[in-house]
Amino acid sequence: MSTDHQLREVSYQLLAERGVSLEAIAELVLFLQNDYIPNLTMAECLESVEAVLAKREVQNAIITGVELDKLAEANQLSEPLLSILKTDQGLYGIDEILALSIVNLYGSIGFTNYGYLDKTKPGIIDKLNHKDGYSCHTFLDDIVSAIAAAAASRIAHNDPAKSAITNQQ
Repeated sequence: MSTDHQLREVSYQLLAERGVSLEAIAELVLFLQNDYIPNLTMAECLESVEAVLAKREVQNAIITGVELDKLAEANQLSEPLLSILKTDQGLYGIDEILALSIVNLYGSIGFTNYGYLDKTKPGIIDKLNHKDGYSCHTFLDDIVSAIAAAAASRIAHNDPAKSAITNQQ
């Protein structure tokens, strides 16, 4: 049985191996919240990303999603799943369902943030979504979006007095 610390370390390692830094996720958080929380810092965003990554459900989603992406890259899955994952077919929604397990942790703001990131694909999400014929990030792009959305929601919920969303009259 893996400890929380071991799972967290494996999650961090998998993200790094796939070219995703915590700072890149924190940049997405800042992108999402900058208009609503004046003076929000990268340090606060990074701390929120780390808090989200400390949750076991998030660690399990990362481990599961990245493993499926890696198996697809290595052609180690049966058809038709292999082709579905390698082409990131639009009607295959299991990648989003896995990501929603992360978004669910921090309420409805997370859902809207996730949908926005999934649609616009800013920053690291665009890089992960780019099809180069070798890499498969069918699950990872959605997982990274979900982590950023959850971290942004966590910030909004932790100090609603700071947020312009909750202060609109």
